[in-house]
Amino acid sequence: MEGLPTTTKTERRSRSKNLHTSKPSLVMAFFSCVAWLYVAGRLWQDAENRKLLANLLKRNIEQKPKVLTIEDKLIVLGCKDLERRIVEVEMDLTLAKSQGYLKHQLPQSESSSQRKLLAVIGVYTGFGSYLKRNTFRGSWMPRGDALKKLEERGVVIRFVIGRSANRGDSLDRHIDEENSKTKDFFILEGHEEAQEELPKKIKFFFSTAVQNWDAEFYIKVDDNIDVDLEGLIGLLEHRRRQDSAYIGCMKSGEVVSEEGKLWYEPDWWKFGDEKSYFRHASGSLLILTKNLAQYINTNSASLKTYAHDDISVGSWMMGVQAIYIDDNRLCCSSIKQDKVCSVA
Repeated sequence: MEGLPTTTKTERRSRSKNLHTSKPSLVMAFFSCVAWLYVAGRLWQDAENRKLLANLLKRNIEQKPKVLTIEDKLIVLGCKDLERRIVEVEMDLTLAKSQGYLKHQLPQSESSSQRKLLAVIGVYTGFGSYLKRNTFRGSWMPRGDALKKLEERGVVIRFVIGRSANRGDSLDRHIDEENSKTKDFFILEGHEEAQEELPKKIKFFFSTAVQNWDAEFYIKVDDNIDVDLEGLIGLLEHRRRQDSAYIGCMKSGEVVSEEGKLWYEPDWWKFGDEKSYFRHASGSLLILTKNLAQYINTNSASLKTYAHDDISVGSWMMGVQAIYIDDNRLCCSSIKQDKVCSVA
């Protein structure tokens, strides 16, 4: 019995501990093997996908699909008619450049006669100027039948106003009600009537007026100006058949560059170191011939407005071959005896 090995209790405990410790290692090894097989399978699948895509690409390249010409694309998009119209417009623009401005026939309003009018006079007004309008109607501006007789002589006069920021509100309704009685408004449907929008109003006025009436002259008058109507008509009669005329009381002036001051010009830096406006007609009363009004209508989308409407018109006239006519009779604030307008 002495030759048989004996196993102590300590040895048996150590061997049992080693057996328990090896089980988690086996489990980890199994999962590692599964993960490796999964990754290998994905890599093989990606390789097969890349091979498939490469074959498809090669096949498409070999087929050499037809490249569409510009004409084919126009046919597909249905733009052949648009292409023709673009060519026609380009021809019209070329003709306009050679003659000065576009001179297409424009539709006339029902109130204007078939013969060409002498003038369309737009008198600025606002929503809160009811009493001032009535004062004008009782002084230099005809009303009712007298207004119709004046139109028969070739002169149309209208109060010019835009629409309220809240379309259809009480401000708009009151103007519509007043117009239904007096029929002496020219409502600019596309313009919002507001103090900060005044420079844009003159662009809307000339653009819309030249579309509604065929006249030789288009005139803008401020709402604080009294007009000697017969004197103005005589002045216009003398200028008949004179194209490209920009008529008014020509002036210049300092550009106000300090924000918060009266007449502040946000674009003051564009007027140079001297900070002086270019020559332009006073906004109290200014006159354009038809082709200049038509020019504004044609190019209204690209014409820049400045802080003041008279400056804006002056900047537009600088870019064309306008004939500047400085007429002292149109200096409404002067003390000249033969002037045709005065500050009310």
